[in-house]
Amino acid sequence: MAGPYPAGTPTTGATVYQILRLAIADATTAAGTIDPDRGSFTVTLQAAREQLTQAAAVIAETTIDLIGAIGRRVLADLLPDRRLRISPRIVKRANSKFQARGANINRRGHKATLSINILVPANP
Repeated sequence: MAGPYPAGTPTTGATVYQILRLAIADATTAAGTIDPDRGSFTVTLQAAREQLTQAAAVIAETTIDLIGAIGRRVLADLLPDRRLRISPRIVKRANSKFQARGANINRRGHKATLSINILVPANP
């Protein structure tokens, strides 16, 4: 690892990343049932940069808002829900997924469908 830090020690970049991810998790958890994956890292980084350069929302009161200005920006600009997976995630493949040959190989994507059946128990 090049730089002034010995190998194995966290750098400032990793610490800032963890702090911003923690701000996203805190904001989405405080808001209710929002998935933390929907919080935008870019929005959080821009909001934190503005807070630092403007020295805005410096703690002057005795009451501390845990969501704060950064959390409000994250909640105002959420990412869309994640799409439904139709197959398990594959991390490593022994063969290329494009290696298969044949006339009946379908390489187009498939739409996933989710259906929920609510069963009502019969009264005895």
